[in-house]
Amino acid sequence: MCRSITELDAAVADCFACPRLVAWRELVAREKRAAFRDQTYWGRPVPGFGPADARMLIVGLAPAAHGGNRTGRMFTGDRSGDVLFAALHAVGLANQPTATSIDDGMRLTGVRITAPVHCAPPDNKPTSGERDRCRHWLDTELSLLRPTLRSVVVLGAFGWQALLPVLADAGWIVPRPRPKFGHGTQVELAPVEIDRRPLHLFGCYHVSQQNTFTGRLTPAMLEAVLSDAAATAGIDASPPHG
Repeated sequence: MCRSITELDAAVADCFACPRLVAWRELVAREKRAAFRDQTYWGRPVPGFGPADARMLIVGLAPAAHGGNRTGRMFTGDRSGDVLFAALHAVGLANQPTATSIDDGMRLTGVRITAPVHCAPPDNKPTSGERDRCRHWLDTELSLLRPTLRSVVVLGAFGWQALLPVLADAGWIVPRPRPKFGHGTQVELAPVEIDRRPLHLFGCYHVSQQNTFTGRLTPAMLEAVLSDAAATAGIDASPPHG
């Protein structure tokens, strides 16, 4: 059992539980994309990113083959990440608007980013079995964050469906029938133990190119959800001026 976020991140990076994902992430790391042929790909599971005492959690889907699987950090080095980090910076939750590499100086304020699947999957589509095998990492992450966590933003239906049973096991009451995913959906989950705080769950369309290029998800829409979740979590965020 990991006793800290640091231990968890190190353990995640050494996972070989899913043969299909291991083969794919390593194949991509060897063959590379032409634009990155001179770079050394990470080619391993990608841990979460952000402070160990985060009050807000962002849950995606899985690392991108030439994004997180290349750089070793969630949403870093791909167009989905370009949109997400720009929005985080715009609302005062990140110190800079772009994330290009694991050593680019990016810092998050009060927020951590994770995913229910930590390896890049073929066609960005993990199987239900791969999701379930990866679940214990999310269980542990929620357990470690529980003392400070106040809000969660879920990017897309896959993450929403994967997260709800984890939240139930982590000590929050998930309504029956389970709330459906939708952009702008907000659900307050009461704690099982009366001396704990409730958790506020926010739904947001995923920052995939399919959504951002078509205008289904605009920067303003994303920033609105992030701002609401940060305010609910009590994060003292300071948006940049100008």
